[in-house]
Amino acid sequence: MKMTSAQASKLLRQLNDELRTLQVREENSKSFLASLGEDVESVRPSYDYASMQEEQIKVEQKIRKLKHAVNVFNTNTVIPEYGFTIDEMLVYLPQLQKRQTKLFAMKDALPKVRENVGFGRGTNVVDYRYANYDIDLAEKDYKDLSAEIARAQLALDTVNSTAELEVDL
Repeated sequence: MKMTSAQASKLLRQLNDELRTLQVREENSKSFLASLGEDVESVRPSYDYASMQEEQIKVEQKIRKLKHAVNVFNTNTVIPEYGFTIDEMLVYLPQLQKRQTKLFAMKDALPKVRENVGFGRGTNVVDYRYANYDIDLAEKDYKDLSAEIARAQLALDTVNSTAELEVDL
């Protein structure tokens, strides 16, 4: 069966939901309470141990096969604009986002800020913290980095929604 990575992700969510549903149903029916003197058979929920295990194993196998196919796809599919694979992009994007978080704080810094060191020091000396970098350059780098993140995410989204992988379910 051929599908895009985006379609595979949706199918994976559905399979995980299906597995969770089976697990909840099993949890709710694998044992039950009956009061003393109550007809046990009248309150016994429907539950077939062997069938339930078989259903869960089938869904787990589909999940395994689908995840493997996506992993192989991610390690072999190159994003043309970047010249590296999807799995590399999945490492690259968090690196960019971490740098973006740092630059976000740096671009908003003031060149000189009075430090609040507390009143218990017993001195009248005022401390200042100075930015030791070009704040305007940090802001420019932040804007450039934000544009790069958007470009990289779009390139990844394009590949994930157009390139197909083969899954044997």
